[in-house]
Amino acid sequence: MTGRPDDSFRGQDDPQRAGGDRPLTGLLTELANETTTLVRKEVELAKVEMSEKVNQATTGAVSLAAGGMVAFAGVIFLLLALTYYLATLMEQWLAALIVGGVVTVIGIILVSMGKSKLAAKNLQPHRTISTLQDDKDWAKAQMGR
Repeated sequence: MTGRPDDSFRGQDDPQRAGGDRPLTGLLTELANETTTLVRKEVELAKVEMSEKVNQATTGAVSLAAGGMVAFAGVIFLLLALTYYLATLMEQWLAALIVGGVVTVIGIILVSMGKSKLAAKNLQPHRTISTLQDDKDWAKAQMGR
């Protein structure tokens, strides 16, 4: 006996017994089921990935706001002390101008860091896009058989 142990219970016209040949309706049904499952999984992946991206954007926004507030509070006192110190060495207006310029540079750096975290490139669902491309390639290959 060269077949599988359960071959004796199968009929001669069993599609799995006949070398894997199955009727077209069975193949189409299986394709429809697999396509539905694939689409469902892709939607689940997109939801998960978009949730991750929303969390990333929220974290970036919170970091930007918190960093701005903390830096603002701390820098105010340091800047005031620096301005008072520089005012003992030069004119008061010049001391305030120097300190104001430094504060402006620091502010620009903080804004650019927060802006880069919120860039559209960082919020794209890269995994979903990749798997959708793979699915497209797979579907084309299946149609070409």
